[in-house]
Amino acid sequence: MSVGKFLRNILLVGAALLLMAPPVVARGTSAGDREAGTSVSSRKAKKSKVTVSAKKRKAKVAKKTKKSKATASAKKRKAKVAKKTRKSRVVAKAPKSHVQYATPVVYSGDAVRDAVYLRDQLTSRSAVVMDATTGDLIYAHNPDLPGQPASTIKVLTGLIALNSLRNDDLVPASRVAARMPRSKVYLRPGRKYVADDLINAVLLASANDASVALAERIAGSERAFAKLMTRKAEALGATNTVCKTANGLTAPGQQTTAHDLAMIFRQAMQDEEFCRRMAFTAVKTSDGKLLRSHNKALWQIEGAEGGKTGYTDVARKTYVGKFSRNGHEIIVSLMGSESMWTDVRRLVEFGFQAKAHGMTVAGRSGRGEERRHAALQLASEGRRVSPSL
Repeated sequence: MSVGKFLRNILLVGAALLLMAPPVVARGTSAGDREAGTSVSSRKAKKSKVTVSAKKRKAKVAKKTKKSKATASAKKRKAKVAKKTRKSRVVAKAPKSHVQYATPVVYSGDAVRDAVYLRDQLTSRSAVVMDATTGDLIYAHNPDLPGQPASTIKVLTGLIALNSLRNDDLVPASRVAARMPRSKVYLRPGRKYVADDLINAVLLASANDASVALAERIAGSERAFAKLMTRKAEALGATNTVCKTANGLTAPGQQTTAHDLAMIFRQAMQDEEFCRRMAFTAVKTSDGKLLRSHNKALWQIEGAEGGKTGYTDVARKTYVGKFSRNGHEIIVSLMGSESMWTDVRRLVEFGFQAKAHGMTVAGRSGRGEERRHAALQLASEGRRVSPSL
């Protein structure tokens, strides 16, 4: 065999072997490896997406938190500003030693003209200014117009209780008394209270529940006590007053007048113990509870010595009180007011200016009083007065 044939055979065998051998595939590029690679890359992509999403959520939450903090901070600033504004608007309650003077009301000194002017300024349905010493009327409009008294009638409740009970007497609270609506001191049924505390609760805090508890202790029932109140009012000269409740809550047939209220309070303030209690702006009970007076006149109007407020939807605002200045003493009462403290201030200022000029509705200050008296009567009825009077 020649060398050429030998080499050709070797080449043919090598070629055959090459054709028979499996294809050589690069490592990691098999189908399985390709699938595995695809899976790894997809997981990485997914993971990166999740990371980005989490970062976005965190950023969003951080933004909301920052915004809410900024909003809360802004609200706090606004609240602070509002609080300062309210403080600047509110007049602080001055202690009695630093009493605030009523807004000045300028009068001409002419009783007739001033009475007409005053009548136009008042919002009350009826009002009276009385000389506390003589009982003469200084000013009156609709003085005998009957109406619901509201809590001003508690003057009688407190006065009768002072004259009927000792300070240390115990007063039980019934379920009826405890169920009374506000104003109240929230008596507990079955519990006993010191009479001294309940009387202060009636006169200062205008407590409806304390009024009924005292009434039941003294007369056995509120109805029986109301009859005592009516008789007491009549004994004090208030013949147009009929009481049906111990606390003044609206009741059919119950009534009083501005004139009657003034007469009742004038007599009540002659009782030393009653007068002493009415001057309290606040007092603590035997168990430490603070009772505050509803009579703002004590710290807002010069010369206030004591008074009683009242309010119901039917009666509107009612008031009776005593004032003294420069040796003069007056009683002011009003019923059916819409702007009570403004009305009280005007009546007080008028009363003391009229006292300074010696004027009364009864007409006791010299010549021409018959005409002046007639003019004052017209003014009290809200009618126009001729300039010639």
